[in-house]
Amino acid sequence: MWAKDLKEAAAFIRERDDFLIVSHVQPDGDAISSTVATGWLLEKLGKKYTMLNEGSVPSRLAFLWNSFQVIDMVGQGAAPSSQYRNVICVDCADYSRAGKTIEWFAPDAELLNIDHHPTNDGFGRVNLLKFHAAATAEILFELLDELGLQLDVDVATAIYTGLLTDTGGFRYSNTSPQVMTMASRLLEAGVNGPDLAEHLLERMTVGQLQIIQRGLSRISFSVDQRIAWLWVNSEDLEETGATNEDLEGLVNYPRNVEGVEVGMLFKQNGQDSVKVSFRSAGRVNVAAVAQHFGGGGHIRASGCRFTDPLHDVISQVVAYVQKELDEL
Repeated sequence: MWAKDLKEAAAFIRERDDFLIVSHVQPDGDAISSTVATGWLLEKLGKKYTMLNEGSVPSRLAFLWNSFQVIDMVGQGAAPSSQYRNVICVDCADYSRAGKTIEWFAPDAELLNIDHHPTNDGFGRVNLLKFHAAATAEILFELLDELGLQLDVDVATAIYTGLLTDTGGFRYSNTSPQVMTMASRLLEAGVNGPDLAEHLLERMTVGQLQIIQRGLSRISFSVDQRIAWLWVNSEDLEETGATNEDLEGLVNYPRNVEGVEVGMLFKQNGQDSVKVSFRSAGRVNVAAVAQHFGGGGHIRASGCRFTDPLHDVISQVVAYVQKELDEL
């Protein structure tokens, strides 16, 4: 079945031209890595393409091949001058995660959906879905092989970045033997693993340090201490000079406390807009929790959004997670 899916995805690319490549809103390491890796493979095949997102490329990922060509619909105020019939969605857990980029989709657009989130419902004309893959970048590695393309240091660095960030530096449970075999091949292609690990996982801005301080000062626990959470808001970002990308990893602090089964980060945007990030120590399927609230993701890492006051959201979500834990 997987071999058939790879062939269908390769055929979708070979038989078409003039592609739009999009990923999810507020793109992370795997999203941008997968976007530029897809652009790279299309360029090698002599295809025309445009890379687009709702949200900017995080500054720490600006080193990736042609990342400067990824159009930000928000920051650059991009509006479609034309629409695309051939669309490749990478790392989008569902259709809505493509955000405002759908304005660039033609009414008769056909989509190639490449993703690894278990909550993906197969919204593409062609779907290349591998739910046990560590990252969408892992799937693209296999697609490159299927297309007969040879690795160079540019695409190898992009794919390695996706693997590195989505496995937490090869520490999470999704670090499979296949991931490590791929990483070995990518290193052989010229990837500088230690430099990438230092740049992507170790270094932080002053703003990031200050937002961590604020978040940790607000950490709270359920009565049984199996749930821990913290929150930040847009004023925190403004006052510390931190950016959305500086919040990445903040949710791991409550999850990493001994005895905690579920850690959560609540980010308030405005008065009644809250994004919730979930992390599980292993027993709770937080993808199912997020789906209950209209979101999605992975068994151990997921998210959702609310249009309610912050403390109402916290009360509602904590109560539901506690119920899930009590039923285990």
